[in-house]
Amino acid sequence: MKRKLMSICLAMLMLMHLCPSALGASETQDDWAIYLYLCGTDLETRVGAATADLMELVNQSLPDGVTVVVQTGGAKKWRNSIVNTNYLERYALKGDQLARVWRGDNKSMGDAETLAEFLGFCHRYFPATHEAVILWDHGGGSAGGLVIDEQFKNDRLSLGELHSAFDRVFTADAKHPPLDVIGFDCCLMATVDTAAAVNGYARYMVASEETEPGCGWNYYGLLNRMRRDPGMDGEALGRAICDTYMAGCRAARLDSETTLSVVDLAKLEPLLTAYNRFGSRAVLEACDDSNFFAAFGRGAKAAENYGGNTPKTGYTNMVDLGDLARQNAELMPTVSRAVIRALEDCVVYKVNGAYRSRASGLSCYYAYDPNIKLYNLYASAGASKSFKVFYDYMLTGRLDKEAQSYVMEDLGYGEPVEELDTLNNFSLNGWQTTIDDEGYAVLTLDRDTLATVSEVTFQLAYLDEETDTMLFLGSDNDLDQDWKNGVFRDNFRGVWGCIDGCLCHMEIVYQGEDYNLYNVPVLLNGVPSQLKVAYDYNDEDYYILGAQKSLDDNGMADRNMARLRAGDVITTLHKAASTTGDDTFEWYEYDTLVVNRYTSFGEMDLGDGQFALLFTLTDGRGETTYADEVIVTVEGEDMTFEVV
Repeated sequence: MKRKLMSICLAMLMLMHLCPSALGASETQDDWAIYLYLCGTDLETRVGAATADLMELVNQSLPDGVTVVVQTGGAKKWRNSIVNTNYLERYALKGDQLARVWRGDNKSMGDAETLAEFLGFCHRYFPATHEAVILWDHGGGSAGGLVIDEQFKNDRLSLGELHSAFDRVFTADAKHPPLDVIGFDCCLMATVDTAAAVNGYARYMVASEETEPGCGWNYYGLLNRMRRDPGMDGEALGRAICDTYMAGCRAARLDSETTLSVVDLAKLEPLLTAYNRFGSRAVLEACDDSNFFAAFGRGAKAAENYGGNTPKTGYTNMVDLGDLARQNAELMPTVSRAVIRALEDCVVYKVNGAYRSRASGLSCYYAYDPNIKLYNLYASAGASKSFKVFYDYMLTGRLDKEAQSYVMEDLGYGEPVEELDTLNNFSLNGWQTTIDDEGYAVLTLDRDTLATVSEVTFQLAYLDEETDTMLFLGSDNDLDQDWKNGVFRDNFRGVWGCIDGCLCHMEIVYQGEDYNLYNVPVLLNGVPSQLKVAYDYNDEDYYILGAQKSLDDNGMADRNMARLRAGDVITTLHKAASTTGDDTFEWYEYDTLVVNRYTSFGEMDLGDGQFALLFTLTDGRGETTYADEVIVTVEGEDMTFEVV
């Protein structure tokens, strides 16, 4: 019914089909023109998200002096009766009038030329005193790009193509940029690399570090703000976008991981300089001692990161820039402080939810995933040459001729950098677990080994000899961790995560000072999804933040995080294999429950039985290995540990 009403409303408001000049600038130029590049993609095809935002625009009379120009395309199906899937179309909204002002052949909206043609059209026919460009669709961070056209094999804009599109239409001018605002109603695009790509074309950039919930930007609320403050400048518009976005997310109860920031691009150059020096220092430290990769990696693991960064959710490899600098301040104090100061000066406004409290406003690339293909995508667009060299060295263990020249000549390193062997042998080492005098499992790492490790967690499985089944329960960080002395002791209490008493598979995805974040794989109303769960150390309790569909076919993190509703059906999923055979783990459906108003996440007693506990070690480049297996036998209040 909601979609049908959308179509009727749009049809009623479709008043005319005009040439561009009919609604363009007249004797007096508008105060504001907003150019919305609306690539519907699967967000429109599946749930009508682009139509919903169009409704927010046309369901009210635009403020005086404001024109909105929208280009539609990129979706296999539009969930309204106006937009034609077979063409690229442009619509102009002014006052209470909506007109289609252009129709053209269908082209990929993920192509730089298509974006450039739209920008040129808007700038020519709908100029204004203040101009803003908003790109609407999926976003994947520095390596993943943005704006995916599902009609053209998921073609997308890389950051290089994004820069090229603006460069074809405008002349970059850092002091007097042609646009007031470039905004990204997309996931994960508040990156230092994105800012560098659009630098000189706008005074301000508005974007999110984290994935956006399905409600997206609040265009209805934004236009109301513009109506109340018709003289707002670019910074004021950016602040209004942030505030109304957060208000919309709170109304939908999806604000817990929300981020959005306003970046003053006029102050970007000092940040880019500080960021590159941060990378240069890291390169030199790594050249002196390859164990620096693990030390730097511990800081990256402790810093807020966005988009999941697990095999199940996919890797965006985006980490908060300010938090990365803070976490590595002991290793590199001078350059870390410089990054933080420049970042605080450059980000003039930001909003964030309770479980994104460390968001500084801009993220940067970190290779959580050692996949060299992802690094190569980043390397084609990254803003820092030094960090490209750093990650290349970290992932491959060597520097090519060009990188060697850069390190020796530009960074002043006095000798050729040798190829590393130690990184490639991490997974071959055996790590011994012992049982201490109190009966706990203990992993002790010597100084050399400790230097190579960036993270220690544990994995847990339930062993059922009668059915010859090993049920893999997931991973957690509930350990006593003494990094100074290299001693890690289990804190297994015989409990595990559950939803309404149903045992869950749970994977830790972020370890923070105030909270941990977990992904819990389930079927939500039959659709493979991830419950996002937080454990709050202050409250000593778990909270369900929402649910997201598992990684999209296009490789992007799902934008449509939704809160659970009464009546939703959840089926828990577990990985299982035989204990005696050589079969691999497979996913199985386990319990089914119906969500009610009291549904919650907590811990349940696992009862008597045997469990396999494995300390899991991750090195500086994301490679993982395991210590000796420990069998935990639980009988009532007694718990015994035995190393296998």
